[in-house]
This record gives sequence, C-alpha cells and structure tokens, in this order.
Amino acid sequence: MPQARGRAAGGGGGAQAGSADHRPLRRRDHHNHSEPSMKPTRQPTLTADVTAQARPDFGDPTVQPVPASVVEQVDAADVTLSNPKHAVISLGSNLGNRLEILQGAVDALEDTPGLRVKAVSPVYETEPWGVEPGSQPTYFNAVVLIRTTLPPDSLLERGQAIEEAFERVREERWAPRTIDVDILAYQGVVSDDPGLTLPHPRAHQRAFVLAPWLDIDPEAEVPGHGAVAALLSAVGRDGVAPRTDLELRLPE
Repeated sequence: MPQARGRAAGGGGGAQAGSADHRPLRRRDHHNHSEPSMKPTRQPTLTADVTAQARPDFGDPTVQPVPASVVEQVDAADVTLSNPKHAVISLGSNLGNRLEILQGAVDALEDTPGLRVKAVSPVYETEPWGVEPGSQPTYFNAVVLIRTTLPPDSLLERGQAIEEAFERVREERWAPRTIDVDILAYQGVVSDDPGLTLPHPRAHQRAFVLAPWLDIDPEAEVPGHGAVAALLSAVGRDGVAPRTDLELRLPE
C-alpha cells in the first residue's frame, strides 16, 4: 500500500495550510445513520470560495447536485489520466452528528475531480487524544483508501476545504472538532516538508488510525515505521472500540 501525511483524526493536529478545490456535494441516498440523541445533518456545499460561503445549516439533509458536465470531467479524469496514486486518509469527528459528518466527508472526497474512494473502514469510537479523560465527547474515526491523480498538496487543500465546509474551528491544538481530514500516506512518499509531512508524523503511534487502516488494508505499512499490524500490536487498542452497529457507505 502507498503512504503519505496529514494530521490524524480524533486526536487533532496542527492546522494545514492551503486553499482548496471546492465544488458542491453530490446528493446520495444513505441509510439512516443518525445518532439517536442527535439531529440529522446535511452535507455542506463546497463552493469556489469557502470564505464567502454561507455557514451550513446542519438540520436539513439536502445538498445541491453536481452539474453533469463536472461529473463527466471527474469520470474522464479517473480513466484517462496516467499513473493515479494511492493514498490513505483518516477522518475523525467529535462534534455534531458524527456519523453523518464522516459520511459527508467520504462523499466529498468521492466528488473531487481526479479522485476515487476505493475502500472505507469500519467506524471506531475513540477517546480524545491529548486531553483529560471525560473533558470532551468521544470521537468517531475511520480510514479511507483513495486513488487519485491529485498531487499531495492539492489533496491537502481539498481536505482543508471539506473541513471548512463542515465548520472546523482551529482555536487550540486539542480542541474538539466537527471533522478532521488528514493524509496518512501517499504512494510511499517520505517528506519532511513542514507544510505536509509524509507519512503523517504521528500515524504510527495512534491506535485510532492504525486499527481502521488495518481493517481495510491488512498488508499496509507506514513508510519508515513498518507494518501497520505490528505498529498496532505495539501501541495496543486501549480507548479504541469498534462500532459494529454503525456503517459508512462506500460511494457508488
């Protein structure tokens, strides 16, 4: 499996710089993923300028359709552009309707030109990273395998656009958040660029990343650190619980 960087979802990491490729999310028919105590959310609209967009209302489960011409462009890019790369993305949420937000992020990734979601992990419920126990809600975490023609910096920008669309706020390092979208690995690339470290500098230490990653790629490795299976065995699964009653759908 390929590898790359980003922050890891659930524990929170430093903000990543960049502006992104924004476009509306495609309407999808999902099963009822609502958490019993939370209202259903809607997927936000990714516009050409996130700073100018209206703040999304998470109470109405509607989205704007993607123009047919854009869908055709995405599909053409997936089959005609040479040498697509494999990458691994982690998602995490501990504010709002966590499951619906994770699903919205998966769908937004799939709706990105030059990107296809190939696998979505089971959902895990995890304790927040870096804070006092019980001081924040628990996270829902998942890992997504993608194939993309986007370079790492463009993929980073798209992840940030999705975070902004879901009103991710960065006021302190370990603060709760609606969504984290982090690049864990990108085609085996190793880079110490401060803007985008590859692979993610803490992925090998975090069970909430390693456990779902192992589920969808048992042979995965973190470049420079070894097999995901061995890393997970070393760190253990404390504070990381599979939610077998929940499911994220692979976009059609």
